Amino acid sequence: MDEKKNKIILWAYLGVMFVFILVVTFVGDDAPHSPAATDTHNEVAMETHAASKGTVEAAAEEKHHAKAGVQANETEVLPAQEQEDVAKDASHAATTGDTAAIETQEAHAVADTAHEGKDPFEGKPSPDEAISLLKKGNQRFVHGESAHPHMNLARLLQAGSENQGDHAYATVITCSDSRVPVEAIFDAGIMDIFVIRVAGNVCDVDERGSIEYGLAHVNTPVLVVLGHTQCGAVTAVTQAVLGHGHALERNIPALVDNIIPAVKKAMADHPEIQGEDIIPMAIEENIWTGIEELFMESPATRNLVAAGKVTVVGAVYDVGEGTIKWLPQEKSMEILKKVEENPDKAVIE
Repeated sequence: MDEKKNKIILWAYLGVMFVFILVVTFVGDDAPHSPAATDTHNEVAMETHAASKGTVEAAAEEKHHAKAGVQANETEVLPAQEQEDVAKDASHAATTGDTAAIETQEAHAVADTAHEGKDPFEGKPSPDEAISLLKKGNQRFVHGESAHPHMNLARLLQAGSENQGDHAYATVITCSDSRVPVEAIFDAGIMDIFVIRVAGNVCDVDERGSIEYGLAHVNTPVLVVLGHTQCGAVTAVTQAVLGHGHALERNIPALVDNIIPAVKKAMADHPEIQGEDIIPMAIEENIWTGIEELFMESPATRNLVAAGKVTVVGAVYDVGEGTIKWLPQEKSMEILKKVEENPDKAVIE
């Protein structure tokens, strides 16, 4: 009886073990494997295989190929739309990079051209070409068609690594008035214009020094002395000359005293115009007075103009319309001739 009972227990035990083995086998095959476990298993297998070759390099090579295979498989399972988006992004990145590279190469080509010869103005636009660039830029601005050139990241990077003298094509001295945004009204960008700003666009010693730097060191082929309509500095001086000015702060009189001769000359040249109606004429005369002061006190500027390297031109910006009235260039040359005959002009010592 005991022997029969023992046999029953043994067979029951064997049956339970058999069922357990079946469950473990089938469940284990169907269960998902974690990527980490799979990768670890694959790497161990590859290292074992590589070790059998007897080289560490072989193991590294096997790992590289396995990872490439995994990446390829991951790409294959991407939805078609995602693959298309990835391709577009890659194409856009390549195009953007190519554009920036081309712009940089072109800039370097211009710089190389400028430095090849002894003439620092070589590679720059001629004075007439530079004036044309300014005029065309203003036309785009006025018509709402500004292109905003050289206002991108590529140009910014150039500015941080290159010489402005290889790029700037104009020096502009103008008023500090916030209604005269120089680069905007000429539709220019970074490293295009060397700008000097001072109330009343006067050409006193500091401004003349800045102009000389723009012409002789930044090598810009044109200087624009840019006045503007409704100039507060010219208006204040005109009112003072007419006898109904108002008190000014300590440092302003010394700043705008250069404008007094221009206002008085405008009044003398136009006796038929009374009161503050003379202000528009005074604004133009202030430009010519500034040019004459510049020629009188700057031998470097006179020499550059006489050599044909630089053109000095006057202009008036209309703050309400955005247009620019370009004054006759011939008058600048007439002023230069007059100054050259003046024994009191400054000379190079």
